[in-house]
Amino acid sequence: MAIDGPAGSGKSAVGRRLASALELPFVDSGLFYRALACAIEEGSAGGAEPDPAALALELEFDLGGDRIRAGGRDVTDLVYGAEISARASTLAQIPKVRSALLGQQRSLAHDPGVVMAGRDIGTVVLPWAEHKFFLTAGVEERARRRERQLRARGLAADEDALKAEISERDRQDTERAVAPLRPAADATVVETEGVALEAVVARLLGLIRGA
Repeated sequence: MAIDGPAGSGKSAVGRRLASALELPFVDSGLFYRALACAIEEGSAGGAEPDPAALALELEFDLGGDRIRAGGRDVTDLVYGAEISARASTLAQIPKVRSALLGQQRSLAHDPGVVMAGRDIGTVVLPWAEHKFFLTAGVEERARRRERQLRARGLAADEDALKAEISERDRQDTERAVAPLRPAADATVVETEGVALEAVVARLLGLIRGA
């Protein structure tokens, strides 16, 4: 199952609950870029910054359970910092990096299935997915959600700054030449603004079970 959408649209929250209901693993593909950003930051501490695409091919990423590891190093508590978020956004614009991570992302899609969330899952990573959804919501609502998420993790957050950051990320994601953010032709677009999380999950479950 592929769940795509812009930042703050509810992909991860919906995906985790959907995966739990279906007893399938959940994968947030954006964590690959965040974990890679952490690895680059660590690698550049001693001198020249490593080549991102080469490092993406070299590292093994483990997104099992609630922990995130890159090259065996647990980076779970680092991936949501502002600097890592900005670096991950930049990495996601590099075609060679996206290509390097594609194999590891696809390797997680095996029997009995997976729920994977991202921005190009239904169009590029898993175009053969049995079910495809594209979640959407307004910028202000997505900024409020992101602020709550960050504060829940004990991180500082400013809604106005997040609004500007999300708007810029939307622009980058939709205008990039490789794997731009857009619904797959056969995806169901789901509006999440003003809709309770449980109701969104229930709708997706109904669509899956009724197919």
